[in-house]
Amino acid sequence: MTVPQPQVHVAIASRFENIELVQVAIEASLDILELDEKTAHRIGLAVREGVANAIKHGNREDPDKRVEVDCILARDQVIVRIEDEGDGFDPTDLPDPLRAENLLKPTGRGIFFMNEFMDEIDYTFGSDGGTIVTMKKTIAPSFKEVATREEE
Repeated sequence: MTVPQPQVHVAIASRFENIELVQVAIEASLDILELDEKTAHRIGLAVREGVANAIKHGNREDPDKRVEVDCILARDQVIVRIEDEGDGFDPTDLPDPLRAENLLKPTGRGIFFMNEFMDEIDYTFGSDGGTIVTMKKTIAPSFKEVATREEE
């Protein structure tokens, strides 16, 4: 018998203040995994950046457009899927935030941080528009889970 994976689904209007709602839901779900503080913080930042990009660049801050966020928690992996209703973009055609001319710019680091903090990022583009960003992070099992396995 397989145990269902915990899953969180959050749908928000494209308003920056709604990022906090997503953050709270994701952090609460990550608590189940008993991740170390650094890993949980990095996943949270990656999600925050992904949602901010969906609101700003995907949906162009149109509050009538939604951003959908799914978080799937597995024994060894966190999978976060962020979907917007925008026009899409070319992830290979982004300025390098580490180049000298970009270092002092106040924007342009979101995808860089997402790539740094997560193990895998995939972009899918709908035929009618919209971008789906799927981020994956491999995690170590919690101490409690390891202890439970050893007792079995």
